[in-house]
This record gives sequence, structure tokens and C-alpha cells, in this order.
Amino acid sequence: MFLAEMFGTMVLILLGDGVVANVLLNKSKGQNSGWIVITAGWAFGVMCGVFTSQALGGPGSLNPAGEIAGIIAGGADPSKAILNIAGQFVGAFLGAVLVYLVYLPHWPETSDKGLKLAVFSTGPAIRNTGANVLTEVIATFALVFIVNCILKVATGATAGLGPYLVGALIWGLGLSLGGPTGYALNPARDLGPRIAHFLLPIPGKGDSDWGYSWIPVVGPIIGAVIGLIVFKAVAG
Repeated sequence: MFLAEMFGTMVLILLGDGVVANVLLNKSKGQNSGWIVITAGWAFGVMCGVFTSQALGGPGSLNPAGEIAGIIAGGADPSKAILNIAGQFVGAFLGAVLVYLVYLPHWPETSDKGLKLAVFSTGPAIRNTGANVLTEVIATFALVFIVNCILKVATGATAGLGPYLVGALIWGLGLSLGGPTGYALNPARDLGPRIAHFLLPIPGKGDSDWGYSWIPVVGPIIGAVIGLIVFKAVAG
């Protein structure tokens, strides 16, 4: 479980943070290609991460918020969930380090500190604590509620479609709800790479915006718990 979720989340961040680096960093071939490219890259990153985890015997969760929701609202085994969460945070950190290495020559070519941080972690378009938390709660509620709907429908002969459909969901969430905060949806996705940003020797990187860092952790956890409770209440 630990290794499966570690490698799955590493793939998620390698492709997800990788597409952000491609769009934002100076002299990259994908520079300025825009939000559609970023949301598509994250969708493929989630899909590939889920496949990776499941191929290695993991659940394909990749998200501590979902694990915590499973404990609180779904009766999940806490020991397994904690192991998965540990793997997810380690994998997110490793994925961010790999993105740093892939784009090594581009960091000194990029002067904007905010763009460098945005490769690793989310940030608000308009900084408003209450609104930013609410956005992450609603977006993660949608993620968990719809993922469970997908998993309920995609069974038997169609079970293999699950990762593709979840990837499509991530694309849709990014396109529709990602504008206000960058749609973290996942504490490991944001905090693991933010720690990497803090530790890595990135030229002219600036601070890691720790004042905002709790929002993409707390908001997704609240949203995931509500999403699972509502799903269980209406789906039986």
C-alpha cells in the first residue's frame, strides 16, 4: 500500500506539476500555452497516477483527504489509511523533486517568484480566507461525491474505465472550479511539493507562502468528509 500510493502520487505530481512548469517557466516550449493545457495535464496526471497505484496493488486513492473521509464517514481501517497517507506525502515530495530536476535550466531564466511557487503549489487568484476555504470545500466535495458515483457505476466489465473517468472528472473540475484557488483538492498534492519548494535550491525562489498553506489542506479534508457522507446518504 505504501509503495503503491507513493509511486502513484509521484506520477501524479510529476505530470501535474510538470505541466504547470511547462506553461509557466521561461524558455519552456510550452510557455504561455494556458489554463486548458494545465487542466488537461493534471487530468492525465491523475489518470496515470491511479493506474500506477492500482497496478502495484494500491487503491489508487492518491489523496489524504479521501483517506481521512474514509475513516470518519466510511469505516475504513485507520492503520491502512495512515500507511496510504504516508506514501502519498512522500510520493508528492518526490514527484516535485523530479519536476525541479527536469526543468533545472529554466529556474534561473524565470525571474517571477510567484510563478516558481505556482509550479509546486496552489494559490488564490483573490486572497480571501473564507472564500478560498469555501472553494476548496465545494470542489473537493464534488470530487469525492462524483468519484464515488463513478465507482458505483463502473463495475464488472466496465471497472477498468474508472481511472479514465476520474481523469475526465479532474479535467472538468479544473475547467469549472479551478479558477479561484487552483483546485488543490488534495493535501498531499499541495503540501508535499510546497515543502519541496521550501527545501530545494531554486534560484530566486522567494518564500513558500506558508500563511496560505493550511487552506489546501483543511478545505479538501472538510469537503471530502461531506462528500462521502452525502454520497452514502443518497446512494444507500
